[in-house]
Amino acid sequence: MGFAPATPAQAEPDIDDVQKQVDTLYHQAEQASERLNDAKIELTDLRGDLVSLQADQQRQDAQLDDAREDLQDSIVSQYEGQHLTALSSVTAADDAGSFVSSLSTMSAYNQLQAQLFDSFTTQAKALDLRARATEQRTAEVQQKQDELAAEKKTIDEKYSEAKDLLDDLKAEERERLLSRGSVELPSGISATGAAKTAISYAMAQVGKAYVYGAAGPSAFDCSGLMMMAWAQAGISLPHSSSAQYGVGRHVASGDLQPGDLVFYYSPISHVAMYIGNGLIVEAANPSAGVRVSPVFSMPYAGATRLVG
Repeated sequence: MGFAPATPAQAEPDIDDVQKQVDTLYHQAEQASERLNDAKIELTDLRGDLVSLQADQQRQDAQLDDAREDLQDSIVSQYEGQHLTALSSVTAADDAGSFVSSLSTMSAYNQLQAQLFDSFTTQAKALDLRARATEQRTAEVQQKQDELAAEKKTIDEKYSEAKDLLDDLKAEERERLLSRGSVELPSGISATGAAKTAISYAMAQVGKAYVYGAAGPSAFDCSGLMMMAWAQAGISLPHSSSAQYGVGRHVASGDLQPGDLVFYYSPISHVAMYIGNGLIVEAANPSAGVRVSPVFSMPYAGATRLVG
């Protein structure tokens, strides 16, 4: 009687390896999410341009119609004999003065026709340019919409992969992994004015969910949290970490003050708020949500100060 060879038990996933894989997937998803936020801003601008171009094209179309009617009237009047009448008055002039006057009238008439034709040609060319610009902007809007769809697909795929990895862990291992990176909430934060207002709002969101593209009230992504926090202090920020990096005054890492925006990775794809004592408040990822973390727990890229 034969015996089937024993198969080794499936190895338990190493929690450190899973941590690295999950972090990588979350980062890739967040990069796509921030590109998605950038694309949304660009799409809004493109649509605004398109509306202006379409209105400009309509105005130009009306001007072309006017020029066309003027030219048509001129041609009709020529065929009805007004041009011949003018020519007859020149040849029938009795004296030099009348001849010169009649010739001047004839010249003015011809100049008017030339001007009408030039006007029509100019308006037609202008309309063609505007039509081309409108067509180009329409194509750019479609391209940007396609980019949005592609980035959304990337986000969903990376998030799904990360979720599958976490689901393969035992409950206690998953809890231990998800608790990594967070720290206890600080007891006191030294800030004043607008920075205090922004920090207070951000800290009040600790424990809430992370959702790609969200900006409250029950969930946030990284740039959405910063945008809403500083909105409470009357300062408007774009919903994009890379775009937020262009707002305010850049400060060195050794000069950080509570309220400063801190940016991570290259290219920039994550933003948080410095709250003092080497800590930040951030919308971290779908597993951790909004939390407090060490300021240099991620690859540091720079910081900006919005006030002061």
